[in-house]
Formats: sequence, C-alpha cells, structure tokens
Amino acid sequence: AAPSGPAAAAAAVVVVGRAGRRRAGRAAVSDRPRALIVALWIGFAVTCAYWLVWFFVDRELLASLHTPAYYAFENAFPLADAWLALGFAASARALQRRRPIAVFWLLVTGSASLYLASMDILFDLENGVYAAPDRSAVITELVINAATVALGVWTLRQGWRNRARLVG
Repeated sequence: AAPSGPAAAAAAVVVVGRAGRRRAGRAAVSDRPRALIVALWIGFAVTCAYWLVWFFVDRELLASLHTPAYYAFENAFPLADAWLALGFAASARALQRRRPIAVFWLLVTGSASLYLASMDILFDLENGVYAAPDRSAVITELVINAATVALGVWTLRQGWRNRARLVG
C-alpha cells in the first residue's frame, strides 16, 4: 500500500523511468516523515516531562550525580531545552500541515539537539557521570545522550535531504 498521512503528499515526486518517460511516484523517504513527526512529538513530550519532574516532582529521580555542580549544570538547561521543545513542536506541526517552513524548523531543531547533546556529553565525560556508581543513572544518561544525538542527526538529515519536496 502506498504511504498516506500528513507528510505523504510532501513526499510525492516525479520519477524518470528507464524508458525515459515521466511517471508519478513516491520517494523512498515517504514513510519517514510520519515516523519523524511522531518522534518530534515524543521529543517535545519527553523534554517537557523531564523539566516538570525536575522542578515540580523530585529532581533526584532524574539526577545522575548528586552534587551542587551537577545541579547548577542542569539548572542552566531549561531555556535551551525550551527552545528545543519549541523546535520539536514547530517542526512536527509544519510537517503535519505540509508547510515549507518545516525545512527551517527541522534544521533549527536538529542543530539545537546536537548542540545540547554535545554540551551534556562533554559535561558527563569531564565530571565522571558515566563512571558513577549508580548504573541505572548511567544507563539513563547514555540513553538520553544517544537519543538526543540520533534525533538531531535524523532531523537534520530529513530536513536537508527532503528540502526540495518540503518547500516545493
């Protein structure tokens, strides 16, 4: 079955067949926008949930370390993560509505995700977070770092590789 959904029309392309005739077709990436939209909304929800737990529930549930330096570091992230969450939501919404501005938001979101992941990973390496005795906290931190990098790379790649279809 041909892919359908909010971003499927944006993925429609004209393909030149072997005989040189033009025929309507779908790009190989036509399934990915739907998955990307879901991933972006999940990224938005997880980012918001993280900070709700951090500030209003119990930051100890999320903390990989329990030092003043770690808390100061984490407390420096809400504004940047709010920008990332805005990017997740704006990207997803623009893709759902098939708006050309999706390219802008995908590039903004992907780069913000990689920037924040880089800061987090460097802090973790420099401060022994990955060597902390609490294995579950280390695993959680590794999952957060890996997911943030993967979503950033995927978002940038999808935005850039599909820019002609998304804008056109």
